[in-house]
Amino acid sequence: MKTIDFKAEVAARKDDMIADLFSLLKINSERDDAKVTPETPFGPGPVAALEKFLSLAQRDGYQTTNVDNYAGHFTYGDDLPDDAEEIGIFAHMDVVPAGTGWESDPYSPEIRDGKIYARGASDDKGPTMACYYGLKILKELNVPLTKKIRFIAGTDEESGWGDMDYYFKHVGLPEPDLGFSPDAEFPIINGEKGNITEYIHFSGENTGAVHLHSFIGGLRENMVPESATAVISGDIEQIQAKFDAFVANYADKNLKFESKSAADGQLTVTLHGRSAHGAMPEKGVNGATYLAKFLDEIGVVSPFTKIAGQVLIEDHAGEKLGVAFEDTKMGALSMNAGVFKFSDQQDDNTIALNFRYPQGIDEDKIYDVLNSLSGVESVTKSAHGHTPHYVPMEDPLVETLLSVYEKQTGLKGHEQIIGGGTFGRLLKRGVAFGAMFPGDVDTMHQANEFIPVDVLLRASAIYAEAIYELAK
Repeated sequence: MKTIDFKAEVAARKDDMIADLFSLLKINSERDDAKVTPETPFGPGPVAALEKFLSLAQRDGYQTTNVDNYAGHFTYGDDLPDDAEEIGIFAHMDVVPAGTGWESDPYSPEIRDGKIYARGASDDKGPTMACYYGLKILKELNVPLTKKIRFIAGTDEESGWGDMDYYFKHVGLPEPDLGFSPDAEFPIINGEKGNITEYIHFSGENTGAVHLHSFIGGLRENMVPESATAVISGDIEQIQAKFDAFVANYADKNLKFESKSAADGQLTVTLHGRSAHGAMPEKGVNGATYLAKFLDEIGVVSPFTKIAGQVLIEDHAGEKLGVAFEDTKMGALSMNAGVFKFSDQQDDNTIALNFRYPQGIDEDKIYDVLNSLSGVESVTKSAHGHTPHYVPMEDPLVETLLSVYEKQTGLKGHEQIIGGGTFGRLLKRGVAFGAMFPGDVDTMHQANEFIPVDVLLRASAIYAEAIYELAK
């Protein structure tokens, strides 16, 4: 076969790629449980994005399959024998909530200083489009392949993976033999820690000079809460006077208070920190735990604020919590306190703790520790969880992907094991591959999320050659 200049082929399609990406980024595809219907299993936004993506594939000559708006796919290589091996490419159209702190509309994508800003730009619509165009190049050049390519797009990756559960149960096809997800970073992610969310439950009772009426913080379990809001009552003037002192004590965290008094003597207090991906909680400032610490210091007496403000705060490895654990290959456990809900009118109040754990510890051991915490009424687990996943370096899938990465970048490839969870782990021989490069700024799950245009193009060329090498 004639040698293909993959970078040149991508460059020739740059404008089309960006236009198609913008068409996806304009769609607010956050999960919305308030608008769930039989036709919109995770709300209308994820469905709209899935339909748009499949329409792009139809435009380019693929036959598409939409599995009841949970997930969809198209296949390249339908003319190959039925027993031909199949490579799965797993992407997702859903995004985490935009949250606050954006300098531009998160769903009005724009390019500033060579970077595409929008929610989903780097997680995962940008990488998805880079990979889509990698395959598009092979199709348009009519490159002969011996393996089929099934490109699968989900709609619930950021929550419970209900999309993939439903897809594999109802699609009527066997799982692909091997594959990857363009939803992480280069050179490769061939190992992923286990992932489980466990909920600690509290009563609504609280005593003290300051009374806590309600507390809300966090948008998703896999996001560091950017902010939290509490409604309290007590000596309002004294409470307000302590805002500045608390912020000054944590000047390096850049905390910001907002407050609003009501005629009934209650005070609504909001504290802002900084969001980050729940797999890397140390990169954020958990506004909810800092607000709980403030409330604990000014006189609220409650197991809810005590655990949140004394135990969970800055406890990214679970040391104070008592669940810290480290494996020599997979690294250390991490913990993100993601969603906080409290009302003095309810007997069931919760803090959702998302754990990314290595081999050697499991969700039951974590559960036992949480159950022993003083003041905790009970502990429950999320319905969906994942055990640790690992594909050896000597697997031809890993070897091939690293070889392409090294060829195109001139950098040495190496294995990586992360706390984040990707669709790469859906297959026994599945990994995550790109699209971030070493040294890139990670803005996933953060305000002002972006992907540099040059990263998009470089990744697309790598995807094109990687798919070719895997399937030739």
